[in-house]
Amino acid sequence: MAHYAILDENNVVIQVITGRHEYEVVDGISDWEAYYGEFHQAECKRTSYNTSEGQHDLGGIPFRKNYAVIGGVYDETRDAFIPPQPYPSWVLNEDTCLWDAPVPYPDDGLDYDWDDGTVSWVQIDVGD
Repeated sequence: MAHYAILDENNVVIQVITGRHEYEVVDGISDWEAYYGEFHQAECKRTSYNTSEGQHDLGGIPFRKNYAVIGGVYDETRDAFIPPQPYPSWVLNEDTCLWDAPVPYPDDGLDYDWDDGTVSWVQIDVGD
């Protein structure tokens, strides 16, 4: 099955549905983006469940940078789905169309949460 993102008037993803593959022809219908868009009375764009960070997880051809998520945006210029910005300080990575923290995640094997007030990673106290 293929997946499709239903967009509002600002290209924000409001729903992700499962539908027909783009190569399927049923009752003369072959343009499934148009079909689902008309059905939902909204813009519709196909999205790939196996695409993340501009890479296809199974070695196939990546499609629209990332799988669409509700609240994310479809960027027409980049032909990419961009998830919601997690924190105001995070910056869009133009290559992956994902958000990067302004400070890299520590690689010391410990767990951290982001603190946007201090713009830093704060170690999580996991207790005993």
